[in-house]
Amino acid sequence: MPLREVFESQPERRYIMFGGKGGLGKTTLSATCAFWLASQGKKVLLFSVDPQASLSDIFQRDIFGQGPVSIMQNLWAQEVDADRRIREYQDEIRKKILDMYGFERVPEEIDNYISAASAEPAMEESAIFDAVVDIIVQGDYDYYIYDLVPLGHALYYLSMAKVYDEWINKITKLREEMGRYDQVAATMRRQETHEEDNILKELQYIKSRINASSQILTDKRRTAFFFVLVPEEMIILDTRKAAELFARFDVPISGYVVNRVLPEDLGRGNIPAYLKNRIDLQQKYMAQIRASLGKDVLAYVPEMERDVAGLKMIERLAEKLF
Repeated sequence: MPLREVFESQPERRYIMFGGKGGLGKTTLSATCAFWLASQGKKVLLFSVDPQASLSDIFQRDIFGQGPVSIMQNLWAQEVDADRRIREYQDEIRKKILDMYGFERVPEEIDNYISAASAEPAMEESAIFDAVVDIIVQGDYDYYIYDLVPLGHALYYLSMAKVYDEWINKITKLREEMGRYDQVAATMRRQETHEEDNILKELQYIKSRINASSQILTDKRRTAFFFVLVPEEMIILDTRKAAELFARFDVPISGYVVNRVLPEDLGRGNIPAYLKNRIDLQQKYMAQIRASLGKDVLAYVPEMERDVAGLKMIERLAEKLF
């Protein structure tokens, strides 16, 4: 089924991801898909949390850290500033500590710990995960297109929802048990009222956000994940392994897009041996892709004669992709 028919026949799929190894054209195809959907009259947000994101480059606009920026009618793009998000995340933690425990100021040893934790990868991943949840649960757009980070990080991100969910479940259960014990103790002391459990309330809030995000990522009806690959031996092998890993996280794989396909007529005539060898190799790997992925390939995207940057080049690529 061509990529155009995938979108036309399944309009309820609103959360779109293009994934794969770095340097295969994920950002280019994400931007092209966003352009095409916006051209069809859909309200689209294309966003990235990759610190090395290139949405600014491809749209030739400075959009980093500025929130959703209007690119054209119906299309907005956003690059999340992870460092700023971490600072905001730290401030939220400090505020919650003050609210929960009634301190006038955060104790120095706790504040030092919060500051030091910003250097930990877990703090960055947690802040980024929180930023993504903020974006995708808002519901302001017809389509959310997530320009994924390279494959290894993407798998880590996708696994975090499950890891967080299990961790929060354990903490929440423990907190609920402690609450029941407190109620029994209060009853024995003949106390009539109990203070609201703000910690449990916060845990339940976090859990609801994680569940909302997890349900979106693993919802076959609303989410589409497209693997991007190119006709090269190692990329084909890595894609097969990655597809198996994604299946373990219940992420619905909607199909494959083969990028940077050389024109068939390029190998005809008197051409240098080096170029002929490259073309022969690509045709060999194209045969492997057709044999192993077959009908799951939704588009073969030709190698363009120049870099895809700016709306005119994106429009040209959209005509070929859709």
